[in-house]
Amino acid sequence: MPLIVLDAGHGGANPGAVYQGRQEKDDALALTLAVGRILENRGVDVYYTRTTDIYESPAQKAMEGNQTGADYFISIHRNSSPYPNQYSGIESLVYNRYGAAARMADNINQQLEAVGFLNQGVNQRQDLVVLNRTQMPAVLVEVGFINTDADNQLFDERFDDIAQAIADGILITLGM
Repeated sequence: MPLIVLDAGHGGANPGAVYQGRQEKDDALALTLAVGRILENRGVDVYYTRTTDIYESPAQKAMEGNQTGADYFISIHRNSSPYPNQYSGIESLVYNRYGAAARMADNINQQLEAVGFLNQGVNQRQDLVVLNRTQMPAVLVEVGFINTDADNQLFDERFDDIAQAIADGILITLGM
């Protein structure tokens, strides 16, 4: 039985990106819980770094993930840009552009692109704690720009499809 750590970005006193009253921490938690339900229904064991509006540091989340011995660590976020409606689309970040995490990131991105997001690709980021302190392949998924109206509309109108797309990207990688 594969074990996946699902991490809802930010939380508690750390709202993440904010746009017109919308907070990244809320979108990330709702989407993480929806993805987790789909994975659990397909026989995947899921460990959540949070299921409520609490804050843990990225280092705490990485340490928690490592203690589970999970197969993958997936952190779910919303992107943001300096100006509203400047950019659009999804992006996944990995520590190393080659290997298991990058394969999962590619699969997730392809599924999200099929829902209607612009695919901004998989990019290497070695400075992010949830990517560089995890002992398993880790992916940070940026699910649209929170300060781009079209991305928010897609996020809201196709929420269930987006959750399914992320879950499908994970399941494809796991060969399930």
